[in-house]
Amino acid sequence: MNTKSETVSKAIVPISGGLDSSVILSLAAKIHDEIYALTYDYGQKHSKEILYAGMQIDNYDNIEEHKIIDISFFKDIAPTSSLTNNNIKVAHARDVLGDAQTVNYVPFRNMMMLSIACSYAEAVGADTVYHGSALVDSQAGYWDGSKEFLTEINNVAALNRKNKIKIEAPLIKLSKKEIIETGVFTNVKFEDTWTCYEGGEKACGYCTACSSRIQGFLQNKLVDPIEYERNDIPWERT
Repeated sequence: MNTKSETVSKAIVPISGGLDSSVILSLAAKIHDEIYALTYDYGQKHSKEILYAGMQIDNYDNIEEHKIIDISFFKDIAPTSSLTNNNIKVAHARDVLGDAQTVNYVPFRNMMMLSIACSYAEAVGADTVYHGSALVDSQAGYWDGSKEFLTEINNVAALNRKNKIKIEAPLIKLSKKEIIETGVFTNVKFEDTWTCYEGGEKACGYCTACSSRIQGFLQNKLVDPIEYERNDIPWERT
C-alpha cells in the first residue's frame, strides 16, 4: 500500500524576498519534503521585494508551489502605514527610538497573512505554517511580531478540530546577528535578498529595516553583499 501521502512533510513558508524570510525558507527546506511558498502583494510602495522572493525560490528543489497573493486592498483600508501610503515618509532608525509603534506598521497585516497561510495549509494538507517574526520586531513595537501574538494565534488555530496546524516562528528569539549567522550556516544567498523599505536602485541604508540588517552584518564582522546608498558604513574588509 502506498503511504506516501501520509508520510510527506509539508509546510507553508511566507517568502517576502527579505533576509529573515529567506533564512526561514532555508531552514524549512531542510526539514520538510514539500514547501508551499506564499508571497504577498499588500499594496506596498514597491514590488522589488517580490522579485527577490522569486530569486530565493529558485535556490531550492522542493518548492511545490509559489503563489503571489494579492491583498493590495491594504493600501486602501489601512492607509496609515508608511509602507503603503506614498504620502507618509518611511521611518528611519533614529526616528523610532522608544516609539511604541512606528509608522512602518501595517495594521493587522500579519494576522491577515497568517489566516491565508493557514487556509492554504489546510487545502494542501500541510501541518506547519511559518511566521517570519524576529526578536527585533517585538523590540520595535510590532505587537503582531511578538511571542505573545504567536501563542495566541496558535491558540486560535488549535480550535480547528479537524486539521491541526502549528504556526512556527524559528527566528522570534534571535537577534539580527544570530539570524545572519544561521543564514551563513544554511548557505542563504544574501545578495539575492531585499530588506529596504524603499524601492530604489540600491538599499537606502537608513530605514529601520536597513539599519537592523547593517548592524547584524557588522556584528558578525561580515560585509553585506548588497549595495547601499550610504557610503559611510564601516565594513571590515579583508
